Amino acid sequence: MNRRPELLAPAGSPEALKAAVEHGADAVYLGWGAFNARRGARNFSDEEFAQAVAWCHVRGARVFLTLNILLTDRELPAALEAARTASRLGVDAVLVQDWGLFDLLRKTLPDLPLHASTQMSVFTSGGACEIAGDGCERVVIARECSKEETAEICRNCPAEIETFVHGALCMCYSGQCAMSAVVGGRSGNRGRCAQPCRLPYGVNEAAGNQRPLSLKESCMADHLGEMSDMGVACLKIEGRMKSPGYVAAVTEIYARLLDEGRGPTPQERETLERAFSRSGFTDAYWRGTTGPQMLGFRPENAAPAAGAETPRREEGRIPVRFTCRVEAGSPCLLTAEDGDGHSVSVSGPPPEAARNRALTAEDLAARLGKTGGTPYRCEHVETVLGSGLSLSAAAVNALRREALEALSAARSRPPQRRELDAPPLPDVDCSQAEPRLTVSVVNAAQLTGGILDFRPARVYVPLELLAEVPSLPETEAEYCAILPRVWRDRDEEQIRRQLDKAGTLGVTGLLLGNLGHFPLARGGGWRLYGDYGLNVFNSRSLFWLREKGLESACLSFELRFSQIRDMKKFLPAEAIVYGRLPLMITENCLIQNSAGCRCDRFNFLNDRTGAAFPLLPAFGHRTEVQNSRPLYLADRPEVQRLGLAYARLRFTTETPDECVRICRAYREGAAPEGEFTRGLYQRGVE
Repeated sequence: MNRRPELLAPAGSPEALKAAVEHGADAVYLGWGAFNARRGARNFSDEEFAQAVAWCHVRGARVFLTLNILLTDRELPAALEAARTASRLGVDAVLVQDWGLFDLLRKTLPDLPLHASTQMSVFTSGGACEIAGDGCERVVIARECSKEETAEICRNCPAEIETFVHGALCMCYSGQCAMSAVVGGRSGNRGRCAQPCRLPYGVNEAAGNQRPLSLKESCMADHLGEMSDMGVACLKIEGRMKSPGYVAAVTEIYARLLDEGRGPTPQERETLERAFSRSGFTDAYWRGTTGPQMLGFRPENAAPAAGAETPRREEGRIPVRFTCRVEAGSPCLLTAEDGDGHSVSVSGPPPEAARNRALTAEDLAARLGKTGGTPYRCEHVETVLGSGLSLSAAAVNALRREALEALSAARSRPPQRRELDAPPLPDVDCSQAEPRLTVSVVNAAQLTGGILDFRPARVYVPLELLAEVPSLPETEAEYCAILPRVWRDRDEEQIRRQLDKAGTLGVTGLLLGNLGHFPLARGGGWRLYGDYGLNVFNSRSLFWLREKGLESACLSFELRFSQIRDMKKFLPAEAIVYGRLPLMITENCLIQNSAGCRCDRFNFLNDRTGAAFPLLPAFGHRTEVQNSRPLYLADRPEVQRLGLAYARLRFTTETPDECVRICRAYREGAAPEGEFTRGLYQRGVE
């Protein structure tokens, strides 16, 4: 039988942390410092953080630190130091997104447990097993995973699996959203998401006031037993931006449901909805469905998230057993033990001879059992009591108080963990004086002799497109298959067949954009290259990917030119220098949701300014949202001075003639025509 899953609650502030633990959370996750994915939350000061860890540990609650954003080379040392301090204070685990930080922590703090953040975009058994093999003790899988998909990952992965059970849903897969960054300069991968998905848009309309990107809040209260039965280790409540009252109300209900092994009552459902919802709740992903019924929004004048008056669970949370020796001529001795292996002993004055009524074992047990106002409850008292002795109530109370204080100190004492120096990085420099062009296409019409005449180094073609074409045009360029950005375990047999077909066409390289691609690609004799979905943001991430077998990697398009230039190129580095940047990839087909199935035609998302964002179909009837204007850098000579090995022209909505014109413009360094953007390479992101 699987044990009861851990209930993990958000702690965006010290007040929310107390609310979570006092209302039944087994663990809390919180941000401290500048490196977490909810930088807009109140979070914790240095002193508050240290106090919070000790306070939680006394009460039997674990503390997880979120360091789950992408980090620059300059930020990595400070993030490592934050993790060192947290480890010394006894934090129970650190959640990580960035590959470079992950590599640093594994090598310098080998005893500190690491959890793979949902920002790592893990949604297959292969991805979960890959990061588990690299040293993660727990994997937070994508919110989009169904019941069957979650069960499959639990069966196959040796690491613990954590799932979200309540709170906000992003339309885009976590870790793959660039909409806030590209449109507004506030990066979700850097903890600054401006939530553009909650704004009104139209689909295939000149203007619109619908909210096709805004999902209802998730509520999985009916499915806790299923999760427990399949072996989910941890159930996570979203909400570090929510109030302490919200945290208290939601945590209390989920803790009660887990303790009592049942689903919610109508009153509990009402309490959850009153606490916060967006047009109600959804559990559609868990049931393996999508559709417009998942959409919901919260009016601008809606009341803030509410809480509910619920009893605190702090008092009597931890069972304790006392053993007390009261014997003539010897100091009193009281030992307190908890169920976690901690045992402490304190001594007091020797007893006196009784003048009137002698102390009885029942009296002593009753006095020791008065643990009200503490996190402890007395489970059992064993006494060794001499006859005819007297010990004042004040002396017994002092013994009990000192014993519980000593037990609290033992429970909050940080574990001893190794701290090692970071091993030196190799003396490798893969930077190039001038990048070679690469091109990517989305349809067969774009793959013409016209663009091949410009002799790109590589041509990237979607794997599913390769499965449909009888042959490929002859070229000196290397053909590389773009693996599906999102897929599931059930798709892997089909993907392997498509890989076999690609090999017969002369394809020799694979473009990997997800951790789960690595086990799919190994052992087939392919040359492996990293795509933008891997979110490479620093030099050490390049080094980590080199160790995992990649021969080059595409850098994040949220980096500035200066950051790319200064990055140590442990791998040949690639950057997107032309094209519509991918803003979202969604499990919901936005076209199907809004206009019915018409994915074979041009579709777009229109915002309030009139900007049109093309919607491209993606593998598995998903949708990829493209930026409204293409990135254009042909006339920017600094691109040649960044040490890049490859510069990618990313063709999406372009006609074959436009593809040829763009290739020519980049060979000639021509000025742009029409509407375009310079992207984030100069202005960067928050």
